[in-house]
Amino acid sequence: MASIVERLRAAGCVFAEEEADLLVSAADDDGHLAGMVARRVAGEPLEHVVGWAEFGGLRVRVGAGAFVPRRRTEFLVQEAVGLTRPGAVVLDLCCGVGALGAAVASQVPGGVELHAADIDPAALEYARRNVAPYGGSVWQGDLYAALPAELRGRVDVLVVNAPYVPTEEIGFMPPEARDHEPLVSLDGGADGLDVHRRVAAEAVRWLAPGGHLLIETSARQSPVTASALTAGGLAVRAVSSEELYATVVIGRAPVA
Repeated sequence: MASIVERLRAAGCVFAEEEADLLVSAADDDGHLAGMVARRVAGEPLEHVVGWAEFGGLRVRVGAGAFVPRRRTEFLVQEAVGLTRPGAVVLDLCCGVGALGAAVASQVPGGVELHAADIDPAALEYARRNVAPYGGSVWQGDLYAALPAELRGRVDVLVVNAPYVPTEEIGFMPPEARDHEPLVSLDGGADGLDVHRRVAAEAVRWLAPGGHLLIETSARQSPVTASALTAGGLAVRAVSSEELYATVVIGRAPVA
């Protein structure tokens, strides 16, 4: 164990002891352990190496080439759960591995009707496994184009963690993200908010009367995200968590 910790520390892993414990517990045998340590030392995200990420009280399946759900996004889950009644229709759009939808569904007594959609087929392979315990359906395609027509006007809670990093800032992201996560899950366009605008423009068509859209953004970008939701016909408010350094813009569809 000591040698593993030393290798991880030399590679720049700040929490080398904790990572070593996780790698040892995830290994099938010594050969498997050696391979995982080598992958981590080479810079792969720990979550990709062990095959899961802790998120919203769950162990969410992830793997090579998939976006790793961030702890700050648990704030969006908290806000969504507070707006979700038992049996509600919940849609995780730009779902990646389906972490948001699974976390919301796991915390609503009585369960929900869960749907998850993304353009990335590799991410959806993980999403299928993550939403399966909650009876979730998975759809592949570009935003709302992925969805079956029968969902139109029925979505009570729409959760979105779309990319919001400006293209020119991708290079400043940690190597774990920029080198090992798909660009489509990171690049938000010139100002970072291209996908937010597209989500907001069509949200009212898919939300049920009085339904809510919750979308993660940054504190700096939140006024622009909020303006996009307002332009889409939603009543908007923004909420933040100092503890998680997280900001969520929430839009509510007209009741009538």
